Amino acid sequence: MLDDFFMRALLAGIGVALATGPLGCFVVWRRMAYFGDTLAHSALLGVVLGFILSIQPMAGVALTCSILAILMVLMQYQRRLSSDTFLGLMAHSTLAIGLLAVAFMPAFRVDLLSYLFGDILAVSTNDLAIIYIGLVVVLVGIVIIWRPLLALTVNEELARAEGVHVLAVRLVFTLLLAIVIAVAMRVVGLLLVTSLLIIPAAAARRFAPTPEFMAVAAAGLGVLAVIGGLQLSLAVDTPSGPSIVVTALALFILSQLAGLVRLNSR
Repeated sequence: MLDDFFMRALLAGIGVALATGPLGCFVVWRRMAYFGDTLAHSALLGVVLGFILSIQPMAGVALTCSILAILMVLMQYQRRLSSDTFLGLMAHSTLAIGLLAVAFMPAFRVDLLSYLFGDILAVSTNDLAIIYIGLVVVLVGIVIIWRPLLALTVNEELARAEGVHVLAVRLVFTLLLAIVIAVAMRVVGLLLVTSLLIIPAAAARRFAPTPEFMAVAAAGLGVLAVIGGLQLSLAVDTPSGPSIVVTALALFILSQLAGLVRLNSR
């Protein structure tokens, strides 16, 4: 029995890490950490929506995050509010609305901690299937938009001049982020999901010679963080989601130290 749930947890974590690695590189390059946090905070509202519509919570989260992602991309073209102000407003407002919705729905029985901080050890076979379907969608999507998104990240004006459909690429990228947040919810939770996007990518950036190498390295470091975090959780009986994030942080610190040693040795 232990082997069954541990293997499901391990496979779920690996699936999420493989998806967050490449996307996390663009989150780091484009300085979109707060953008990811905003989507993650809105996900609780998606859980409530899933209950109302009698659909999987992951589907509700994906739907809510997708709508909000499209809205946030479109709002970047208006000049009345700065981007960080709008993102802060949406992040905390959607989280508060989600918490209020839970409080006003007595029939809605949910373990908030499992959604906020993850419960990877409770991943079911159905959850696993959804995670890997999401993984395939994200990887196919990122391969399709890789070159135009990379061009957009380097120089938006030049990319536009070369014929890149900037708005379409941004929308696809943010929708892929929404999918990742939905599937990562069960692994590290809504409040920690952005860390799995950022920390492995930031660690890989230290020694990556090319963008493609960084994407692969970020995915690999994410997988190592999942394996190490689950082992730590079982060994010392700590929450799995935070254990994975702490392990990712340890890998980041090691990468920085290794980079300093390499610089000093030259």
